[in-house]
Amino acid sequence: MKELINFLSIPQYAFTSLLILFFIGIKKIDFVGSKKFGKILFWGTIIFFLWAMTDSVFFATISWPDNIPIGILIAIVLWSTWFSIHKAVENDARIAKGEPPIEGTPENREKVWTWPNLVYTELFAIIACTIFLVVWAILFKAPLEEPANPTWAPNPAKAPWYFLGLQEMLVYFDPWLAGVVLPGMIIVGLCAIPYIDINPLGNGYYTFKQRKFAITTFLFGWLVLWIFLIIVGTFLRGPNWTFYGPFEFWDHHKVVAENNINLSEIFWIKLLNVGLPQNIFLREILGILGTIGYFASVPLITKYWGKNYLKRMGNIRYYLMIGLMLVMMSLPIKMYLRWLINLKYIVFMPEFEFNI
Repeated sequence: MKELINFLSIPQYAFTSLLILFFIGIKKIDFVGSKKFGKILFWGTIIFFLWAMTDSVFFATISWPDNIPIGILIAIVLWSTWFSIHKAVENDARIAKGEPPIEGTPENREKVWTWPNLVYTELFAIIACTIFLVVWAILFKAPLEEPANPTWAPNPAKAPWYFLGLQEMLVYFDPWLAGVVLPGMIIVGLCAIPYIDINPLGNGYYTFKQRKFAITTFLFGWLVLWIFLIIVGTFLRGPNWTFYGPFEFWDHHKVVAENNINLSEIFWIKLLNVGLPQNIFLREILGILGTIGYFASVPLITKYWGKNYLKRMGNIRYYLMIGLMLVMMSLPIKMYLRWLINLKYIVFMPEFEFNI
């Protein structure tokens, strides 16, 4: 069982499995949002961790002081996501019967005073958090190491947890893309969803079916393209940034042979069996045309998929949405190209410090 889990945790298999489960979950959203599924998810997770914690390697990884808060945060993300879906499914069922959403019922529309209702709730939350942090500080040592030594670097050298998704992106993209362009556009795109999709339904109450596209896009960018990268970077990347399964011992001498190659080398050397051209643009012509063709596919997307969105959203919002989605989808595309054919760069122009 442990060997099977280690195998399925390899990024290409784990990511593919996550994609399949994500779209099945969207298709069966009524079941995912049910209390039955919530109980299965809760008890299944508890039973798995009780069993997995008996393994010394898994226990050492999970109980590492830096990783404990990340595990708690991931658990909170999963619970809050399920709870939101559960409330949305309940409202969708009410709306289908011709009833108002729960937030629109008279008992839930009643206003209450900030004092004492809200202030008391905040006070109890502050006390609970203070107690939790004090107990945590007593039970766990602070993950402090010796003073920085310029002659020695930790292995693996990991960024803080909120940057681990970016650090994992560096495996697939050049730093200017992985560290600035992609995360910036993904975050801006996720924040812009309510302003791009101007569907007035779903304001002030939970719903899924009335805002299916917006919610699916957000969950895909948040859970699949961000939380997944943080989990991989935190728990599955070991010395030399090599992948290790959750039950695999971190061997500092493990060597993984990866012969990454650029698209220009595949085209000119492997396929045409000739040397790389001296002209930079001729050398990278296939990657340049492929990149331009990728972003120029908007009319094709519009023809077969987006006519209704174009009519409803207008030109500016629609083309902005398509552009952001193409940028967002470039991440999984590049990840699969790296996993399948060891592709490093589609366009490789170190002369201009421009690599894609």
